[in-house]
Amino acid sequence: MAKNFYEELGVAKTATPDEIKKAYRKLARKYHPDVSKEANAEEKMQAINVAYDTLSNEEKKKQYDFELEHPQGFAGFGQGQGTGGFGDGQYYHQSSQGNAQDFSGFEDLFGRFGGGFGGGQQHDFGQRNSRQQRSYKGEDQHASIEVPIDVAYEGVTQSITLQIPTYNAYGEPEVQRKTLQVKIPKGMKEGQQIRLSKQGQAGINGGENGDLYIEIQYQNTDRIRVEGADVYYTVDVTPWEAALGQSIEVNTPAGKVKVTVPKNARNNQQLRLKDKGIPNKTPGHLYLVINIVYPKAETETQQKAYQDFADAFSHFNPRS
Repeated sequence: MAKNFYEELGVAKTATPDEIKKAYRKLARKYHPDVSKEANAEEKMQAINVAYDTLSNEEKKKQYDFELEHPQGFAGFGQGQGTGGFGDGQYYHQSSQGNAQDFSGFEDLFGRFGGGFGGGQQHDFGQRNSRQQRSYKGEDQHASIEVPIDVAYEGVTQSITLQIPTYNAYGEPEVQRKTLQVKIPKGMKEGQQIRLSKQGQAGINGGENGDLYIEIQYQNTDRIRVEGADVYYTVDVTPWEAALGQSIEVNTPAGKVKVTVPKNARNNQQLRLKDKGIPNKTPGHLYLVINIVYPKAETETQQKAYQDFADAFSHFNPRS
């Protein structure tokens, strides 16, 4: 007698969906025609495909369990006579519209195998059809790159080499290297993605490739930090510029700007330059972060200047 679907996958009738999926993956790696040395690999792969297609679908599994529990009402099923939908592991049940059901759950294996599984055979009310190879689109892949903040304001086309995690035909993880010419338009916010059509995982059985999505990250430095479309830029100022509120010229990522430091400015105080951040559809802001730098007193004149300063502010005690 032919195996039923539970026996085909080596699971109990009470197996959970996760247990069924785990058993299927294990068998798929063993019998995948591209890697298996078993003489009956293709036939076995077809059988476990059909079994998993039914047991991983709640409605189809319920119908199948009913037929197992009432074999007298389905005498032609499961006896390898080509007259039923479940028994011989080579056919799968048609929908009420007469269209073959897709292998549910099959998509999560796209990246684990290099070739196709062959697809199930259709049952056409007692007539055997030849096996039909099914095509599937490859998985989308994702990568992240870091670029200088200048790219946000100017855009660039550059060659990049990516190392993308993927799976080989044996289901083993590996790193795939890709070198691509990528156009990064100006105005990309931190975390936005560029879609490269058909540069993702290869399709199965002639299916089209997936897409590659590249997430843009900007290189943070000791002076530059990016959050979305906002840019934070640290600016060094002298104690007298901070105390007196003087005008200074700053070479920012958005170009040279003249700003007036607020009188008695504090360290880490921020000056907002509206719409001077990343020039997105909704522009970000540029924040100048004040960093007060004190010069060294190396000569007698410089030391005296500090002493005069101390005398003028003798009442000031920052630790009080």
